[in-house]
Parts: sequence; C-alpha cells; structure tokens
Amino acid sequence: MASPSSPSSASVAVQFVLTGLVWGSSFLLIAVALTGLSPAQVAGGRLLFGALALGAIVLLRRERMPRAPRTWAHLCVLAASFCVVPYLLFAWAQQHVPSGLASIFNATTPIMTAILAWAVFRVERLRRGQLAGIGVGIVGVVVIIAPGSAAAVAESTVAQIALLGATACYGFSLAYMRRFLGDSGLSGTVFAFGYIAPAAAFMLLLSPLILAEPMELTPAVVLSVVALGVLGTGVAYVWNQNTLRAWGPTRASTVTYITPVVGVALGIVVLGERLTWNEPVGAVIVFLGILLVQERLRFRVPA
Repeated sequence: MASPSSPSSASVAVQFVLTGLVWGSSFLLIAVALTGLSPAQVAGGRLLFGALALGAIVLLRRERMPRAPRTWAHLCVLAASFCVVPYLLFAWAQQHVPSGLASIFNATTPIMTAILAWAVFRVERLRRGQLAGIGVGIVGVVVIIAPGSAAAVAESTVAQIALLGATACYGFSLAYMRRFLGDSGLSGTVFAFGYIAPAAAFMLLLSPLILAEPMELTPAVVLSVVALGVLGTGVAYVWNQNTLRAWGPTRASTVTYITPVVGVALGIVVLGERLTWNEPVGAVIVFLGILLVQERLRFRVPA
C-alpha cells in the first residue's frame, strides 16, 4: 500500500496545538460526564462516538482499510493499551482526584514514552537537551497546578497509581506504534480508526454489564460524552498520528504539556477561578520544555 502524502511542517504544528486544546478540555468533559455516568459508561461512550466519527470520515474519503492479519493484531494491542485501559483508569481515578491533579499525572506521558521508546523498543535516542526539556516541562506543569492541589495529593494513593498506569499505557502505545506500525502505509484516519473501532467493539461486548449501572442523561452529560468521542477520541487522534509520524513518539507526546494550560484557562472562563502568579509562569516553563524536547531551542554546552 502506498504511503499517503506527508503533511507540511506548519500543518503538523497546527495539528499538535489543536490536539493539546482538545485533550486539555477532556478532563473537564470527563468530570461533567461522571455526574451522570459510571467510569465504564464514559469510556465506552467516548469510544463509540469516536469510532463512528472516524468511520464516517473513512467512508467519505473512500480510504482502504488494512488487510494483513498481522497489522490488525498490532492494532488490537493498541486498542487495549491506548484506549480501553487508560480510558477506564482516567475515568475511575477522576472520581477520587480533581481534574487538575489528573492533568499533572497526564503530563508524565513524555517521560513514560521516552523511557519505553529508548530503553524497551529502542526506536529513539535521546540527547541531553531533550532529557532536560522533559524535566523542564514537568516542572512547569507542577508550577501551574501544585500550589493549589498539594493537599489533594495525599487523598487517594490508589487513584494516583491508576493515573500513572494510564500514562504508562500511553507511553507504551506511542513507542509500540513507532516500532511495529511505523511503516504501515496507512493514513492517520485509517490508522486511528483501526485501533479505536476494536476498542469500541470490545466495550460494546461488555454493554450488558456496563448499561446495567444507573445513568442520568442530562444534556450536559450527553454533550460531554459526544464531544469526548467525536473530538477527543476521533479527530484529535488523527492529528496525533500525523504529529507522531512527523516528530517521533517522544516529541509528539509533549502535547500533554499543553493540557494543564488549557485546564487552567477553562477553570477561569467556565468556573470563574482566579488567575494566580504560578499559572502564567508555569505556562511559560511548559512551552520552554516543549521547545527543548523538539530541539527548536538548544543548550550550548561549553567544551
């Protein structure tokens, strides 16, 4: 299968930012959805709407799906590691920790990705500047949210471990994609649909158990799940695939540094929260970390 034409550098950068904006909104949307649904219902709903959105795009573009059983086997691994397991972990954990704290742990994804891509799958070699950028980005995330959530850190150790497990799944999946499916020749849309559709099918098989739990389908809950699916689990995954192919797993995973910045902005606009000194300072540090990891800014080490 011929490889699709690669997007331009400017297009990849735009998709990177849009992915961060959409995924940054997901913590608020999950919190709203949990007011009427169980964690499994939230995960299943977003996967169903994500699969429907991507399937519609594939049909409209008349794109060809992969035929090789080996490719589908790898996609099914991603369905579990990149979708089902982390979605369930994040939704469950957000019942016990604030959404801001969840975004702090989400920002550990680049660290997990870097470790797995370098040490386990050996698809990337990290330079000192990139390692420093990962550290700087994490510091920025902590500066943004930690002063207001330090008391919440000790409230639920199990939930925090679940969040770290979810980001480890993301790191594993990003490195796995590069190692086993980097030359699949599939477009970003087909690739994303290839693992989101099996994940949605798995959740549908469990629907007799999932739907047995009570639901309260208010307009806010329904809209949140639809937005999580169509945007966060559908379109944003196509953007993320294009970024992953252009920049590699470690640099693509730095999109998680944008999510706390978006979370702070939504808190101010939607919830009427006040802007404190640590939030803009942390945002600047976050973007510095992104520039370092992407090697758009480099340290000069004297001889």
